[in-house]
Amino acid sequence: MPLKSDQMKPREVFWRRVGKKVRDDRSCMAAFLALHSAEVLEGVKPANLMTMHDREHTCGRNLYRLWETHAEDLLGVSGFKAKVLSDCGRRRLVLLYSPLLLDELLRRPNVRNFLHKAGYPAFDKTEQALDELRQRVKHEDFPHEIGLFLGYPLKDVAGFMGWAAIPFSSNGPWRIYGEPSRSLGLANCHKACRSRMAQRLDGGCDPTLCLCPGRGMGCCPAPDLADTAGEPVAELIAC
Repeated sequence: MPLKSDQMKPREVFWRRVGKKVRDDRSCMAAFLALHSAEVLEGVKPANLMTMHDREHTCGRNLYRLWETHAEDLLGVSGFKAKVLSDCGRRRLVLLYSPLLLDELLRRPNVRNFLHKAGYPAFDKTEQALDELRQRVKHEDFPHEIGLFLGYPLKDVAGFMGWAAIPFSSNGPWRIYGEPSRSLGLANCHKACRSRMAQRLDGGCDPTLCLCPGRGMGCCPAPDLADTAGEPVAELIAC
């Protein structure tokens, strides 16, 4: 028996409403991509992870299947790229990313040095680093350095991996180490991006137009995606 609205989580209620508003399968897939890439669309995050299960989503459609039909077209609208990190036939894990932002991040010497210490071979192109990441997702315990690809502050990734003597300070969308204000500010910025996109979709905006970078976006300042605050991290990743 379907759940009533008062028995559903807010996210489920949202998708139930949006599912009724979108006119076709392509628009439903566009809405899913727009919400899950909101921070990337606003330029404050280089990449986001998306998970799709081979079953009916709360919106009423099977997004796992719609991806196979509409992803290439919709990625062309957004200018983003996607890397399928794993797909077991029932669940697909996708890294959706801005080539410009991720290229810029992975060119930074401190980030490259961090990935080298994590065992990544030298790479000239972003795609090579993503290939290594995909292999690790498939064959190892989940690679925690993925936080770098997602734009989390380097000090927090290093602290979580136990690579730097930085004390844990707070929980957010990720575990924050050391002085928390900049990390919390970034997390709040991400949340605001997602909230703005949810309001646009819930308000009936065309999901495909929502995928166009820069249309009706907010004003979060561009973060330093490789923040190296904290001496232990600076020593760890020194060039």
